Amino acid sequence: MNQETLIERLFQSLVSGNRVEARSLVTEAMSLEYDAETLSKHVYWPVMEMIASLYRADQITTLAHHYGTRLLRTLVDQAQANYRQKERRNRTVCMFCGPTESDELSAQLVADLAEADGYTVYFAGGGIANDEILAEVGERRPDVLLMFSSGAADAPQIRQLIDTIREIQATPNMQIVVGGGIFNRAPGLAEEIGADLWAASPQDLLEQLVSGRERRASSQQRTVGRMKKPTRRAA
Repeated sequence: MNQETLIERLFQSLVSGNRVEARSLVTEAMSLEYDAETLSKHVYWPVMEMIASLYRADQITTLAHHYGTRLLRTLVDQAQANYRQKERRNRTVCMFCGPTESDELSAQLVADLAEADGYTVYFAGGGIANDEILAEVGERRPDVLLMFSSGAADAPQIRQLIDTIREIQATPNMQIVVGGGIFNRAPGLAEEIGADLWAASPQDLLEQLVSGRERRASSQQRTVGRMKKPTRRAA
């Protein structure tokens, strides 16, 4: 079964709420060439983006969206238990996200993969006020603050948070990283709000965290945007 076929069949089973078929597809895929990490990065993630995009465009019902996100969360939970845990990197990530079910699911998938990649991850989910995030950052002093969001309404709060962190010089060596739908749909937004890095997918994020750290170590300067900066939005 090729990847495109698997994504399409899994999408159909998820949005129809067919739990048995969804689990059967995953079992079949894992009996072939797919391991847990590959499924999460290259199947679950694009399926999740497809569900969120179609729901946002009013092309699937609320019922289909809820079927899909809740069943996919179960699959993501099961995949995490089978991730290969890499050697610890001695780097800490504090991670927060937007308030929706889709935000929570995408951020959880990223948190699980980052933990398996060697990071110590503290993931609080959505709905956390900026003052609480600031207090947590001040107490834990993480190497990375990761904000995941799919909604445009979340951008002003993230911008305000970044501005405050810069102004009070809280944990000056901490990288601020953003990801999620809104930053994919609005090229240049991450750079505009002052994030150090942004990533379009879990694989991209893990690569950015490593390469971003190397660039900072060599230049001793804050890096804004990705390795390949996106085209700025037209005025």
